[in-house]
Amino acid sequence: MQLKKEQKSVRSALALATCSLLGAAPGGASAADNQWEVDTALLLYSEGGERLNIIEPVVNLSKSLGDDESIDLRLVLDTLTGSSPNGAIATDQVQTFTNPSGNGSYTVDPGETPLDPTFKDTRVALSANWTKPLGERLSGIFGANFSTEYDYQSIGASATLKRDFNNRNTTVSAGLSLSQDTVDPVGGAPYGLSVVPDYPAVKETQGGTQDKSVTDLLLGVTQVINRSTLMQLNYTYGIDDGYLTDPYKLLSVTDASGDVAGYRFEQRPDERARHALYWRTLHHFSEDVIDFSYRYYSDDWGIRSHTVDMRYRYELGGGHYLQPHVRWYQQSAADFYHYNLEEGAIPEYASADYRLGNMTSNTLGVKYGLAFSEEKELSVRLEFMNQSDDDGQFEDVDAIIVQGSYSFLF
Repeated sequence: MQLKKEQKSVRSALALATCSLLGAAPGGASAADNQWEVDTALLLYSEGGERLNIIEPVVNLSKSLGDDESIDLRLVLDTLTGSSPNGAIATDQVQTFTNPSGNGSYTVDPGETPLDPTFKDTRVALSANWTKPLGERLSGIFGANFSTEYDYQSIGASATLKRDFNNRNTTVSAGLSLSQDTVDPVGGAPYGLSVVPDYPAVKETQGGTQDKSVTDLLLGVTQVINRSTLMQLNYTYGIDDGYLTDPYKLLSVTDASGDVAGYRFEQRPDERARHALYWRTLHHFSEDVIDFSYRYYSDDWGIRSHTVDMRYRYELGGGHYLQPHVRWYQQSAADFYHYNLEEGAIPEYASADYRLGNMTSNTLGVKYGLAFSEEKELSVRLEFMNQSDDDGQFEDVDAIIVQGSYSFLF
């Protein structure tokens, strides 16, 4: 099969990469007229033991409205259970922590990483996107999204304009997305770097809910290199403003002898400027397709990251295919990341969240798919992920990811 016969699906994949940076889904549904294309998936993520577990069903509906106009609807349901590191360090003593709600406490055995066992939530997310031709070679993608969970709500909108040049071999994109989030932490939002009181004392909190806004600007170009190769380059600039602190994270405070003398709530800056450069190339061989991408990220918190991702779709014949997947991710620590704090040396900002530290993550997996026809496809994906601290301060995190997907028309 030649690339020319697959250009629509490949272009859709590239459109997905462009819109995902803005939190929008692509248009151009491939469903037949008057039919909905339905993509369903169930994802299971487990870090094992008492740590995080996620169950995520997803339903995506796409319909062509004719003349390159389409609509996309998406529903996601996340259920999170298990335990999450609270930011404190492991010690050779039993440690006791107050629940975020303040109505109880939990203990951690000596030598164990402190995990908050009250970590659980359910998130419902809805999004809708409309792709509309605005001229002979100009089109727009307009979207809205809403998500809600027990202590967090987000509402947003996005718009992307795409213009074709060079006999439609070059597409230039420009996009804008805006979202407004409201945080209502369990037990209230504590003052940053305030002392964590011992149970049953109650923490001092800021009044009311906390808000933040997120703005992303995107510029991108997609280029047909030849009959077998497509290439994409995107630049994204983002601004986060408002309450960016995690109200459930702590830091251990140690004395001169290195023993834990108490705990403080974390405090992050209330602004963050982000930059991301994304490059992706798809190449079609006689049968197989390779999908390679690289992403560089930086922000004014001091984080720098590199992501290399590669998928190779190997056609087995008869509608069967295998797609191995390899991903490597490495980041530097935020300027205000601290494994712990020392008495008498409390900085303006500090967080012990391992997600802000020096880390490397490796993912290895494979996807098997079977296309029963042009209208029905079933696939199963299995991946293993390892996340390690480059400074050796926190223990490795191992996770298993399993996803089943089924697509059909109705």
